[in-house]
Amino acid sequence: MSTVQKPVYEWNKLPWREIERNVFKLQKRIYLASSQGKTETVHDLQRLLIKSWAACLLAVRRVTQDNQGKKTAGVDGVKSLTPAQRLKLSGRLQQAPYTEKAQPVRRVYIPKKGTDEKRPLGIPVIEDRARQALIKLALEPEWEAKFEPNSYGFRPGRSAHDAIEAIFTNIKQKAKYVLDADIAKCFDRINHEALLKKLQTYPHMRRTIQAWLEAGIMDGDELFLSEAGTPQGGVVSPLLANIALHGLETSVTEKLARRLPYRIDRNTRRIKPIVIRYADDFVVIDEDLSVVQTAKEFITEWLKELGLELKPSKTKITHTLNEYDGNVGFDFLGFHIRQYPVGKYHTARTANGKALGFKTIIKPSEEAIKRHVHTLGDMVNRHKPAPQGALIQHLNPLIAGWSNYYSTVCSSEVFGKMDHLLTLRLLAWAYSRHTNKGKAWAIKKYWRKGWNFTDGGNWLHKHRDTHIIRHVKVAGQHSPFDGDWIYWTTRLGTHPEVPTRIAILMKRQTGKCPYCGLYFKDGDLMEQDHVVPRRMGGADVVANLQLLHKHCHDQKTAREISTSAEGSHDKSQVVEERYEAKVSRTVLKTSRLGDQLA
Repeated sequence: MSTVQKPVYEWNKLPWREIERNVFKLQKRIYLASSQGKTETVHDLQRLLIKSWAACLLAVRRVTQDNQGKKTAGVDGVKSLTPAQRLKLSGRLQQAPYTEKAQPVRRVYIPKKGTDEKRPLGIPVIEDRARQALIKLALEPEWEAKFEPNSYGFRPGRSAHDAIEAIFTNIKQKAKYVLDADIAKCFDRINHEALLKKLQTYPHMRRTIQAWLEAGIMDGDELFLSEAGTPQGGVVSPLLANIALHGLETSVTEKLARRLPYRIDRNTRRIKPIVIRYADDFVVIDEDLSVVQTAKEFITEWLKELGLELKPSKTKITHTLNEYDGNVGFDFLGFHIRQYPVGKYHTARTANGKALGFKTIIKPSEEAIKRHVHTLGDMVNRHKPAPQGALIQHLNPLIAGWSNYYSTVCSSEVFGKMDHLLTLRLLAWAYSRHTNKGKAWAIKKYWRKGWNFTDGGNWLHKHRDTHIIRHVKVAGQHSPFDGDWIYWTTRLGTHPEVPTRIAILMKRQTGKCPYCGLYFKDGDLMEQDHVVPRRMGGADVVANLQLLHKHCHDQKTAREISTSAEGSHDKSQVVEERYEAKVSRTVLKTSRLGDQLA
């Protein structure tokens, strides 16, 4: 039996730049081979990647340092690893990258936005998470070359804004019917056999993934069998869910289109229904009502093969311009998409009641607005006794994040409404703090000219200060694994959810981390680092900031602390010597004074 060798490197001194470059080179080769249909080459390259020392190190770093949920424990209760333990885990992964038996996942529940329901998560132990990250490094580039162009959820380089822009592009010139659908408990009900069959991978990887799917769920003190589904919370679960749903768009646009009457546009191209999917939410768009109805029946049958079904309460057929079945427009990913009659004769309609002219308007949904108002109000209520500066510091990230998310659509009117409602809430907050003072006094204390809520040092951001900029949809089948770094870093720097300061730093650094020299990628955690530390008088301004990877920032900080500790040790020795010299001088003076008195 082989044993894990003792690591000969220190974790923070590993050549991470070379490690990431070597892993990406293999991933790019897998992507290219998969796009060319060379299945055997893909499998050979995946085996090579999974058994490489670099990939094992990178997988361990991602689950122990980079991931947001890195300190969440599995059934073994382990929350974090020391650098030495990370190296040992990397060694175990390299020697045994595959497994036929996995530990059960720990069941935890988190609240769903806008409902009283709770979403179940399954948290694997750290070693299983690292092995999943390793398998994902090999699987993702293969499937990025296969995934359909209108699939946007849980994919690198793609976001909800791309899906919304795709919808806008398909309806802006013609009013259409829409099937707005949601799959009921998609992650929990996916049929294991159907998923494994669709993977079409080699035996070792198949058995490893099957072990995770059948590992079981520990809910409190009870162990339950996992007969279906991919537990949310696993590193590879979103990818597996996307693989399971792969083919939905092609089936509707190709197979279903053959059953429908032959329709052509003005360029003699065949008209097909459009499917746009974000994870388990999707829409089917077509100008013909019968096509959308047929698509609903076809998709229901298609999902049965995976053990899935549509959720009746969230599945409906609507029209983008005219009322159908009591519905006009639809909500998707927090946006409300609808068309409105416009023009000189915008009230004119045909004999069937259809509007003649229209304009497509996308804005935040009513449900999203209500949630945001509730979140802001709850934050103000929780900071009733807090100083004004503390309240501002907690509100600003909420305002900036929400405004940036909706900055690509027609949100100016909604932003003004949000600022008005928040001002009313803050006025109530100010009055309640000074019941023995007048309202004019409270306003003068907390607001400056221009109705700016500030304490002089901290200023509350306003929703309406966010500029509206149309988002550019990702081009075709582009993927981060194609190696076009300029394209992807430019998109990342202009993404609506990237804060302004980070976008400025990224542009100044040409999309690279100055510590490791590598490009920033979608999904990388970033830190704003002070070039001249604050403790040494450095200012918190853009000119004194640089953008680093989270792990690069951790390494830089650890190195600075180590250097500081060495310096403080030397300084303490100097202080000690000075103190001893001072004591010696005092003793000498005392002895001399005693001699004189004698």
